[in-house]
Amino acid sequence: MATKLASYDPSNGELLGEVDVTPVETIDGIVASAHAAAIGWRRLKIRERVAMLTHAYAHLEPIKDELAIMVSREMGKDLRRASGEVRFVVSKGSAIAQSVMAALQPRNAGGNSWVEYKPLGVTAVISPWNYPVAMAHNLIVPSLVAGNTVVFKPSEETPLVAQAYAERLNEVLPPQVLQTIYGDGVQGQALVESDVNMIAFTGSQATGKKIMASSASNLKRLVMELGGNDPLIVMSDADIEQAALFAVANSVENAGQMCIATERIYVDEKIAEDFEKRVTEVAASYKVGPWDMEGVNIGPIINARQHRNVIEHIEDAAAKGARFLLGGVEQPERYINPTVIADITPDMLLEEKETFGPVVAISRYSDIDEAIERANRSSYGLGAVVYGGEGANAVADELEAGMVGVNQGVGGGGEAPWVGAKQSGYGFRNSPEGHRQFAQVRVVNR
Repeated sequence: MATKLASYDPSNGELLGEVDVTPVETIDGIVASAHAAAIGWRRLKIRERVAMLTHAYAHLEPIKDELAIMVSREMGKDLRRASGEVRFVVSKGSAIAQSVMAALQPRNAGGNSWVEYKPLGVTAVISPWNYPVAMAHNLIVPSLVAGNTVVFKPSEETPLVAQAYAERLNEVLPPQVLQTIYGDGVQGQALVESDVNMIAFTGSQATGKKIMASSASNLKRLVMELGGNDPLIVMSDADIEQAALFAVANSVENAGQMCIATERIYVDEKIAEDFEKRVTEVAASYKVGPWDMEGVNIGPIINARQHRNVIEHIEDAAAKGARFLLGGVEQPERYINPTVIADITPDMLLEEKETFGPVVAISRYSDIDEAIERANRSSYGLGAVVYGGEGANAVADELEAGMVGVNQGVGGGGEAPWVGAKQSGYGFRNSPEGHRQFAQVRVVNR
């Protein structure tokens, strides 16, 4: 059994560093120590926990540029996106903690009844590689503010980022309040099966189902975001320029490795030719390469397995008669060039599955009800977008997704939740209601 977890630059295979793999037999002990630490952590006033987290996030400020470069090197995304991710987390850490605190304040339910929000105990946070700082942050902060301790299992693809992030926070946090374990699915499974009280997970639908099955015997609390296969409908009266710019950006940026990436596009046949032409022009302007190359906005695919998955989807489309407007089956090692494919049909993998690569997949429709039916024909339901004029809101109302954008992307501002429908999510995060899922609701009559 490996004792070291190696991290590689996905752009060239260079070894970046190693961390110690957490032995499976030690995970129960780590969770036990988290339970012990939870006693003192939950006894702090919620304002004291928020103050400590605010101080901890201030410790990230001096290393934010270094951390952004680490994200680029370890995950592959261009420095613009990596810097944006890290700077957002560092600048919003205190604000999100304050938002959670406000959501968890006791409230009068009428008469002599008060609603309180108490810690659950220990939360297992299992986060993905595509946004290695932001996704961890989104699950760790509400859990800690609620008074839970956290055992953090980052993706095996980005252990160095996780290590730098967690170690900096732990310069302020009490011992064992935030602990990190390293490894792959073996360590993840052991953590899920341990004596944790809650599992907060962002990752694949398949892994989410396994977590749910493992958690059923003792009914652990679950909050899970489970990927997407997001549709975009472009109506005949849409602004073609704006729709094309969004379609390309949301399909190929971050090398398409986003849970809310546009995976399939349905465009009205009346404007399809103009739309396809403009999409192809825009996609051709994107530059592929490593993070430190000037002007790059599409980095490498995270690993060989995922690279092969994208290639298989492209090959499947070619074999089934799709029309290639940009790119093709032949792709460089480690990268996928921006690829635009038209005439997608329902039996193609590009429509059925989550591709997670920089591919713009387009299909024409003649009837809006057909477009809506195909958009909804998926087990996923994270996001959906409509570009159009007068009837766009009516179309948006028909879409089966947790988040819908009309002439813009998804993801609400302010206190809007981040939520998936169907098999894209179980529970949700952000917003007062989302923050409260990290706590036990208790009614007290005083």
